[in-house]
Amino acid sequence: MTTAFRAVLAFCLLAGFYVLVGVIVAAAVALDVLLIIDFRVTLVKFAVVTTLAAGALIRALIMVSRRQEGEQPGVAVTREHEPVLWQTVEDLARRVRTAPPDEIRLVPEVNAAVAEETRFLGLKAVRRRMYVGLPLMQTLTVDEMRAVLGHELGHYSGAHTRLGAPVYRGRVSLLATVQGLDRHPFVQRLFTWYAKLYLRVSQAVSRRQELEADAFAVAIGGRQAMAEALRKIHYTAAAWDLYTGGYLSMAGAGGFRPAAVFGGFQSLLNDPSRQAELAELAARPEETSPYDSHPSLAERLAALERLPEPELVPDPRPALTLLRDADVAAGAVEESLWTPEALTVLRPVSWDELVSKGLYEVRNAEALRDLAVAGARVVGASRPYVDAAFEAIARGRQGELEERLRELGWEPGEGLLARVLGAALEGLLISHGQARWTLSWSGPARLLYDDGEEVALMEYAAAVAADSRAVGGLRAWLGDQGVRHDYVPSEAEQVAVPAS
Repeated sequence: MTTAFRAVLAFCLLAGFYVLVGVIVAAAVALDVLLIIDFRVTLVKFAVVTTLAAGALIRALIMVSRRQEGEQPGVAVTREHEPVLWQTVEDLARRVRTAPPDEIRLVPEVNAAVAEETRFLGLKAVRRRMYVGLPLMQTLTVDEMRAVLGHELGHYSGAHTRLGAPVYRGRVSLLATVQGLDRHPFVQRLFTWYAKLYLRVSQAVSRRQELEADAFAVAIGGRQAMAEALRKIHYTAAAWDLYTGGYLSMAGAGGFRPAAVFGGFQSLLNDPSRQAELAELAARPEETSPYDSHPSLAERLAALERLPEPELVPDPRPALTLLRDADVAAGAVEESLWTPEALTVLRPVSWDELVSKGLYEVRNAEALRDLAVAGARVVGASRPYVDAAFEAIARGRQGELEERLRELGWEPGEGLLARVLGAALEGLLISHGQARWTLSWSGPARLLYDDGEEVALMEYAAAVAADSRAVGGLRAWLGDQGVRHDYVPSEAEQVAVPAS
């Protein structure tokens, strides 16, 4: 089945979707009119169900039609800002015989993409945009970047973006319709079946278009450059997911954000342990589905091998050389990551400081505060000092202490007191300058003493929580660390301790 035939079939199915909606609405109207003319009790149930389903369908379509395009990601760069990048894109556009984009945006994604605003079901183009991921440029060479850009421009040349806009809107409409029919299971099953059929056909078109665009990429950059670019995209996407989930997610902790988002990502990419881990992750076989929008990496690499190799002059320079000043560009894209409020409220700090102070706020500060407050409430102290919690344990009142912790918002569960106590003890060491959370690009942050030894208190905390006789040793050890018996965490001073 050719791509053109599949595209026509997708459009026919999209048209059929609206016809199906029209049939149900018409049936509802016909039943309602019939009831008015000739009322029959046996028709009431069918009329009510059909009318409600028709109403749900119309409501879903109205909601979809009112959706506005969201704010564009990243930052737009003009020809004056980035003359080399623009010249490269325009030269490549001429080579694939298409018009260049009207706008190029640098985005914080491991991706390059093109989009086209269209009218009249894709027959008229209004505005073209190209998105170039800065994290991708950190890993590719100029050769590889040219191949990737050629691939994206190939989508323009093959009219893929014009076909893609109405096809995408069809997907949105179908999925929104299915979700809006949750109270009408029979009609929902009908549209679910139709949506699956439409997605299988339209996504097959998308996969074929990706292979066609790869052919443009090879003509521009060569087989080797495009194949290596695909492998690096696969690898870098895994690295970016790891980075955003394990590191960038700490932004906001303690009122801080990283001052160098892409600098941190480069540090993770350069870490030998992470390189081995990511290489293993990227080498795992991909799971494929008929609903995938892209062919698998293996399928794309195999297809590249069947294409002729053009004669090219290699350019192994880093892709970032296409930018006038990579640091300035990175700063602008980083700023686009944050909301105006975050830019105002969160102070930019180094990754070392973000990890050190941010992890304390996330992991230790709340535990230290709540343990002091809970202890004071159990023993009837007027101030929330940490030793009050130790006193509660010494008196064998662990159950009451856990109950107060739950009142303060801690999730109930086995070992609750031990978990809070362990995190609080870590917090005491940090607040008294005895330990510090330390950044590691090879793995999770580690809590270390000044001499580099790792702090490991969780087992000890569990032992203290289970045995009131261990409190004396705990107090002596904390005294050796410079912790006063009447120490009140600054975070706990604002929490009221009701009189017993």
